Amino acid sequence: MTDHKMNTNRASIPHTVWPAESLPRLEREAADALGITLYELMQRAGLAAFTLARETYPASRRWLILCGTGNNGGDGYVVARLAQAAGIEVSLMALESEKPLPEEAQAARDAWLDAGGTIHAPDAAWPEGIEVIIDGLLGTGLRSAAREGIAALIEHANRHPAPVVALDIPSGLLAQTGATPGAVINAALTITFIALKPGLLTGKARDVVGALHHHALGLEGWLAGQEAPYNRFDDAQLADWLKPRRPTSNKGDHGKLLIIGGDHGTAGAIRMTGEAALRAGAGLVRILTRSDNIVPILAARPELMVQELTPQVLDDNLEWADVVVVGPGLGQQKWGKQALHKVENFRKPMLWDADALNLLAINPDKRHNRLLTPHPGEAARLLNTSVAEIESDRLLSAQRLVKQYGGTVVLKGAGTVIASHEGSLGIVDAGNAGMASGGMGDVLSGIIGALLAQQLPLYEAASAGCVAHGVAADKIAARQGTRGMLATDLFSTLVRVVNPDVIDPDHD
Repeated sequence: MTDHKMNTNRASIPHTVWPAESLPRLEREAADALGITLYELMQRAGLAAFTLARETYPASRRWLILCGTGNNGGDGYVVARLAQAAGIEVSLMALESEKPLPEEAQAARDAWLDAGGTIHAPDAAWPEGIEVIIDGLLGTGLRSAAREGIAALIEHANRHPAPVVALDIPSGLLAQTGATPGAVINAALTITFIALKPGLLTGKARDVVGALHHHALGLEGWLAGQEAPYNRFDDAQLADWLKPRRPTSNKGDHGKLLIIGGDHGTAGAIRMTGEAALRAGAGLVRILTRSDNIVPILAARPELMVQELTPQVLDDNLEWADVVVVGPGLGQQKWGKQALHKVENFRKPMLWDADALNLLAINPDKRHNRLLTPHPGEAARLLNTSVAEIESDRLLSAQRLVKQYGGTVVLKGAGTVIASHEGSLGIVDAGNAGMASGGMGDVLSGIIGALLAQQLPLYEAASAGCVAHGVAADKIAARQGTRGMLATDLFSTLVRVVNPDVIDPDHD
């Protein structure tokens, strides 16, 4: 499974995302509003899953269905009955519980038995020749690691060569956070029902979800009238953020961006930030850095303006700039600290990254004109906690950062989370493992800084910048794969991405 595979079905995935805890209420209210029963919704879910599995694996003739003790298991019983009716040889294993099944799941179980189906114990021997496994063990209500018996089934399924189709969510993946506290199904594909859950997009999701599909079960119209608290961002929204330029516009119309950083030995970081800003459309980009970085940066990219960072030069340029980006290669010594101290009082939009974040963790403050772009390690320092704690709930971590530091926060990683002090929260559905290399964060800072300079508000600039960054990397991965991707590889592709009104002749 690859990230590129994850993105192959995104056109039909909604841009609205709902908290896991709201899903039962959402389902009940939709059913009531439309005059249908929850059992009818279960029938629709089972049919959608069966249809997808049959279309994806048309030659398969032997399926194994794994059913849990909740409504996820009920979906599995429906799939089993439909598959058997279609002439597929079905084996079904079900977990047992002292508690009765939910009403809808019990009805689905009875229908399976009435159709001549058989239920095997979870410790029974697996039949030979299984070609597809349907995962209906655990649903979106899971809050902790799967218990031992279920974990054994999950691990058996992962060892088996047959592809796994997960119903609603891979068993063991937490629907709200994308965390995997214990054993988790490694699905080839996942079909999620009604609403999109955040845990399918962030955390460990990309490792286990496979190709993501969505089916609203006929509730599309009703859902369209509801206001979801989260958003999914992808390339489909770039044209909304990045409008064509007026033919008579000039460089001054597209912003004056000041970038500060590049201590000894880090000229590359600040140069990448500067070029990324130019490639993302900033009108004028000026870099303040160490004197020995000036010639190399100008030689690499003469369109940049570069000066030595001194107190007076900094004061003058803070007056000149529309937007400031500070942190790439800044270091944590006196030189960087003094510069950051002056930048703190800048009243226009600013972005803090890298060592600016590490220094902020030492002397925290709260500002609403500031955008922070931490990776999980920097986020852990900012919140005085561990990386594991940050990654256990990325949405909550981003919200905590905003509460403490203000402004807008970009919590980077697979499924980047963006949160604002106004309460907006989105998950970026773009990017791939090739971006796990040095300099990618410097490039992102330049892109977002450029969009701020072009007068996008903090949250929109962060959202558009992260999507453009990820989409550029996805286009490169589609051409050459993920291993060996460099941050500077993004530049030529980025130009096309930030001009969504232009038809791409390569169609990549």
